[in-house]
Amino acid sequence: MSSLSSITTQAARPVAAPFGLQVVIGLVGVLLAVLVAGINEGVTRTAMADIRGAMFIGADEATWLIAGYSATSVAAMAFAPWFAVTLSLRRFTLGAISVFVVLALLCPLAPNYPSLLVLRILQGLASGCLPPMLMTVALRFLPPNIKLYGLAGYALTATFGPSLGTPLAALWTEHFNWQWTFWQVIPPCLVAMLAVAHGIPQDPMRLERFREFNWRGLVLGGPAIAALVIGILQGNRLDWFESDLICALLGGGLVLLVAFMINEWFTPVPFFKLQMLGSRNLSHALLTLGGVLVVLTAVASIPSSYLAQVHGYRPLQTAPLMLIVALPQLLALPLVAALCNIRWVDCRWVLAIGLGLLALYCALATHMTSEWIRDNFYALQLLQIVAQPMAVLPLLMQATGGIAPPDGPFASSWFNTVRGLAAVVATGVLEALTTARQHFHSSMLVDRLGNSPWLATDDSIASLSHRLHEQAVVLTSADLYFCMGWLAFALILLIPLMPTRVYPPRALN
Repeated sequence: MSSLSSITTQAARPVAAPFGLQVVIGLVGVLLAVLVAGINEGVTRTAMADIRGAMFIGADEATWLIAGYSATSVAAMAFAPWFAVTLSLRRFTLGAISVFVVLALLCPLAPNYPSLLVLRILQGLASGCLPPMLMTVALRFLPPNIKLYGLAGYALTATFGPSLGTPLAALWTEHFNWQWTFWQVIPPCLVAMLAVAHGIPQDPMRLERFREFNWRGLVLGGPAIAALVIGILQGNRLDWFESDLICALLGGGLVLLVAFMINEWFTPVPFFKLQMLGSRNLSHALLTLGGVLVVLTAVASIPSSYLAQVHGYRPLQTAPLMLIVALPQLLALPLVAALCNIRWVDCRWVLAIGLGLLALYCALATHMTSEWIRDNFYALQLLQIVAQPMAVLPLLMQATGGIAPPDGPFASSWFNTVRGLAAVVATGVLEALTTARQHFHSSMLVDRLGNSPWLATDDSIASLSHRLHEQAVVLTSADLYFCMGWLAFALILLIPLMPTRVYPPRALN
């Protein structure tokens, strides 16, 4: 009997595959799928005006398409690692990509708005299952001396992928048709499926884990995350706590989240291992990651918003700003990984330099005027090229350094869920700040004009209104940069207080 039990236990263990070209192909396949899933969200968000026009959808209805996709995507990040261990990494990844592709094909064919909303919610669920798989593959299959390069590949999804949304949206809407904002994911995902099927070893399924499945955690955690995400993304449009719906979503979401965390502390098979937060490095990495993503979201969105509102730029015209940041990341991230892989280099100071460059970027950008055009942002984008990988990769190194293999799925759940929630919080915070500061500056400018009426004697009403709006946008953009600069600086102050030094998995000589 004991012999049979031993054989069963060995059969349930993950396959230990030697590192080689086959594993590299599998890793590249997962990376491609994750990048495409992230780009898909950015493309559809940027091209939403064209999608609305083609499908006769109102502006309010369109916001639910974005919020529903984001809610299920973030929720899926929390629970995907458990299912990947249970159903096997390769099966689960291939299944998620397959569902994602089928839904991408069906979305433009939806006969009405409710069916499109359901398809987008389901597609967000499939999309959110993919990022944790990339971190899992990098941590499990890569040898120690190149593990940081695998994490650099994961960092591409936070620095490279989001910047491609605007250029691709411009390509499809300007030169093809709106359906390709959905269908563009199909060819690369098919390639990714072939690479994953060839390169990722097939583990045995561990269906016996369902006997101890944490149903209470899923029932509490899924709705909690979804409610918070929807509440944050819809908050600015519905005037936050003046809306009963937003109060219910945010209040109910927080109550469910607290109950979920209590359940995770006591349950024998949790989705999140709260005890891991006792690690100062992991706690600092998660806290700083949230702040960094807020800053990166701001510095990526402010120029595009300013150019569109003040100078009437379309996505095709702002695309070069995104590409000049995105494409160099393919070189910058491996270089930062090589730097962090040297034993005498302390990754905490690499992080500090990256945050310092982001703070400098924001400080310089506060001097913007209404005369700034696309060319004025190029020099600032050069700072962002260097700062982004230096601010993201050391956090990945801190979060995963010293993590035991059994805790790998828990680390993936923590990092990816915080990353997803931080991106949502960044959007909500920026929208709230933008609305508040635009109202403030508009009121101040109108008051000043009322006290000095001769300033408007030569302007028509339309021209005067445009000038006031233009100045309000410029001042609001400068305020946002000011806030982001101080946030980046505050994150630097945490570095001497929280994390301990982390050495590379195996330092290069």
